[in-house]
Amino acid sequence: MKTAKSQSVTASLPVGDYLREWRQRRRMSQMDLALEAEISTRHLSFLETGRSQPSREMVLLLAEKLDMPLRERNIMLVSAGYAPVYSERSLDDPALASMRHAVDLVLKGHDPYPALAVDRHWSLVSANEALVSLIGDVDPALMKPPVNVLRLSVHPAGLARRIVNFTEWRHHLVHRLQHQVDATGDAVLAALTEELRSYPTPDAAVRGPRQGHDYAGLVVPLQLVTEEGVLTLFSTITIFGTPVDVTLSELAIEAFFPADAESGEALRRMAGKRQAAAG
Repeated sequence: MKTAKSQSVTASLPVGDYLREWRQRRRMSQMDLALEAEISTRHLSFLETGRSQPSREMVLLLAEKLDMPLRERNIMLVSAGYAPVYSERSLDDPALASMRHAVDLVLKGHDPYPALAVDRHWSLVSANEALVSLIGDVDPALMKPPVNVLRLSVHPAGLARRIVNFTEWRHHLVHRLQHQVDATGDAVLAALTEELRSYPTPDAAVRGPRQGHDYAGLVVPLQLVTEEGVLTLFSTITIFGTPVDVTLSELAIEAFFPADAESGEALRRMAGKRQAAAG
């Protein structure tokens, strides 16, 4: 399991500039945010221009109204001259043992269906045996930590050649990433988005989506060639409901489910083979 490391918090912008940047990212006018925070537009304007210095409580209030990630709330606190409020622990920290155990239970309990846990940059934290068995034939270079699961999915040496509906799936991943970039302003995710766009479409993908099923308007399926035939899967994302730790707030579990009976049966056969091989 790859674990996150604690990082010091630094701020590169004055608090007023940082506040304005996030307000604009949320497409809120000064009046919109002032009404949400129940302060005057004049007060907010003074905070953004540096004519007034916000209190610690005001920074936290505005960050909450802007729905800022916990990491960014810490940065804005530092930019205003205050200490960070939200801790950032390693996943190996004893304080997170119960949370880590919960993640492991979810992943193990989802077998024979694939599931994995990722951090904010889609680096692999943990995965169950069903997921590991599906990525066993990728280039070993892509499996060197930190393993980025989105890169693994669409890289020519990764799963790309086995994804039947490659163009549709990559579009889905890029759209999801772009939404994250818009919400967080994360430069690493922005670079990853462009990287995913740059990969060539494998020859096998010209076959297009597997016929016989229509998921339009409901989910975007992943159609993956395996030794048991083509699996058609859809996924759900689970996050911790009320995190006050940066690491936990950025941890997500993606669980895949069979979109049809044939895929479910194939996954159960694959699980049976794994169990038999394990003795």
